[in-house]
Amino acid sequence: MRGSLKQIVIVGGGAAGWMTAAALSRLLRPNDVSLTLVESDEIGIIGVGEATIPDMLQFNLFLGIVEAELMRATQATFKLGIEFVDWSREGSRYFHPFGFHGVDIDGVDFHQHWLHCRAHGSAHSIGDYCLTEIVARKNKFAFPDLSVAGAPASYLRYAYHFDAALYAGFLRQYAEQRGVKRVEGKVCEVLRAPETGDLTGVRLTDARTVSGEFFFDCTGFRSLLMSALDVPSVDWRQWLPCDAALAVACEHDSAPRPYTRATAKSAGWQWNIPTQQRTGNGHIYCSEFKSEDEATSELINGLDGQIMGTPRLIRFATGHRQRFWEKNCVAIGLSAGFLEPLESTSLYLIRQGISRFIALFPDASQPSIFRDEYNRWMRRDFEQVRDLLVCHYYRNERDEPFWRHCRNMDPPETLKRRLALFSEGGRFLRNEGELFPNASWVAVMLGQNVIPRAIDPVIANRAVSEIEPKLELLRRAMNEFADQLPSHEDALRKYCASGARSSLQ
Repeated sequence: MRGSLKQIVIVGGGAAGWMTAAALSRLLRPNDVSLTLVESDEIGIIGVGEATIPDMLQFNLFLGIVEAELMRATQATFKLGIEFVDWSREGSRYFHPFGFHGVDIDGVDFHQHWLHCRAHGSAHSIGDYCLTEIVARKNKFAFPDLSVAGAPASYLRYAYHFDAALYAGFLRQYAEQRGVKRVEGKVCEVLRAPETGDLTGVRLTDARTVSGEFFFDCTGFRSLLMSALDVPSVDWRQWLPCDAALAVACEHDSAPRPYTRATAKSAGWQWNIPTQQRTGNGHIYCSEFKSEDEATSELINGLDGQIMGTPRLIRFATGHRQRFWEKNCVAIGLSAGFLEPLESTSLYLIRQGISRFIALFPDASQPSIFRDEYNRWMRRDFEQVRDLLVCHYYRNERDEPFWRHCRNMDPPETLKRRLALFSEGGRFLRNEGELFPNASWVAVMLGQNVIPRAIDPVIANRAVSEIEPKLELLRRAMNEFADQLPSHEDALRKYCASGARSSLQ
């Protein structure tokens, strides 16, 4: 029987490296395990703004971070969901909110009642019955209040927009205070044991060697450690064909909105992420259908304010490593795989990689069953995110060549089944541990014009006159509650304004 791990090395910084370092430093005592992070200031990090999902609140709670301090340090704003513009067709618009639509009535999903009323002429969208979406539309904000079940504020959910580089810096300070040793240097060679093939260390360009028993590959698209271990990649470009992104910041044109905006373009889409001091923008596109010059022009023409700097090109391949944990190394972040940030899941997948490793934290013997189980769960996490992303592309009615290509693809079998189940009767059967609740799929499928052929027969014969008054009462109560909330700008100013340069001052 072998003892516990004594030396853990994280190669690469950025959000992936410092989230890993912060979580492990929260879990492990410095006297028991040495934690070392190797990074080079010469290598920048990806992104000018980061949008998150509510899962991030749990990660911060685990670390014991004071939320207001984090938000001030990262110039963060609140996020209530994502607005999708021009996705099903040009001129269309829908919202994927955090939270839920309405409340179940007589044990039947709310969206079934809404579909029943819609079929009989109701003009109200499904979003008219989601408190989080209503609050977002009005540019308001309030914290959830879970102390009273059924109270309006108990239905609110939120996440953040923040500066990704500042977030990494914030976690670096957190981790170093808890004993993580940072080594400045650029890796030139990955060292392996000839007998086992396990990693033993990394050599830096100045000839220093950093040795360890266990390693995390947080080196981004370069994936230095996974490449040295000869772990192949799974390519998903047949379903997600975009392969390039241009990123740039711009000045605010107005008070920051409490939601992300994703706007479909001729051969991809553009993100808009408002932080306190600027707006992060990017254009993800398919180079087979659009040149870099065309994409740059489209990005710049779509900015809301004065451009800050020059657009930065990022090339990528969608997919993931065939194995996320190989021998004595786990890949986290872009080293593990890339899925475009259409649903703001980049940090979620980092967090999943960390939390699943912690749940299977090995001793020095590193049982193979732990690796197998980790890889199985991480594959499923990536596949679940993939399917929702593909749904946006596959279920479109746009007429450009790129969008016709996406509409004619053969989607993953798991998505086919989900679409068929919803198309026939608006039904869902969720798997254990799924990220996206039914409400997310309802918002995206209806937004992409996937309308069920039939509704639940339990309510199909009920008089609409029985249901509509309940919906009207719910809609009115939600709007009255939202109207009395502070604006998003006022909520930020009171809670976490981030310095003299903030647009909130």
